[in-house]
Amino acid sequence: MHHTGREGRLAAALVEAADTLTETFDTADYLRRLSDHCVELLAARAAGVMLIDGGEAVSLAGSSRREEMALDLLAAQQGGGPCLESYGSGRAVPPVSIDVAHAAARWPEFTERALRHGIVSTFAVPVRRRETLLGALNVFVPALPNGGPDGGGSELMVAQALADAVGLGLQNHRAYAQHRSLAGQLQEALSSRVRIEQAKGMLAERWGTGTDEAFVVLRGYARRNRLPLDRVARAVIERSLDDTELTGP
Repeated sequence: MHHTGREGRLAAALVEAADTLTETFDTADYLRRLSDHCVELLAARAAGVMLIDGGEAVSLAGSSRREEMALDLLAAQQGGGPCLESYGSGRAVPPVSIDVAHAAARWPEFTERALRHGIVSTFAVPVRRRETLLGALNVFVPALPNGGPDGGGSELMVAQALADAVGLGLQNHRAYAQHRSLAGQLQEALSSRVRIEQAKGMLAERWGTGTDEAFVVLRGYARRNRLPLDRVARAVIERSLDDTELTGP
């Protein structure tokens, strides 16, 4: 199947957006790369992503190209803007003329800054995973698409495809991180149990007693000194805790 250059770049961007199951994953860098793809694929001046939780922006990321401007335009949307509107409705905000929006007092602070930066038009799409809304992707362009406000359908489709891939990538990484955290906790609990059993066995053999009696001594020392039992067991194994101190009153 023949692909145009743009289709090939979009396919590569979608694959990259799905590649989040790594220990070195960095959310800010990930969202910056997505914004870079938007700038390239949509001939935009800049782009940015706002992650939202509970109606409040929790993370902002702008494209490498004109990053300062993108972050400024995202930050200007605290009182309203394309990102919050797209997130609130769960739908795309089609291309909007900044001049028209400013004249109508729509998003006053945002449109004021957009005019200052020479932005002619903007649109936004939600970042989501199925029914879960995570934020919005905002694209800033130097001209109205296709010469008028009714154009830009293909640009919206490309942006939404990227945003959906990012929503999937973010949710997959979140699940991956939770799984790794749980696995680490379970492994530590198992290792702790093994150390306690090993310390019990060492003391029982050294003292010629049963493991239950050795455990009572371990637990008693841990309680008297307000120490985790695993820490006491480790000290016994490493022989940094002598018998006199362990069995003392």
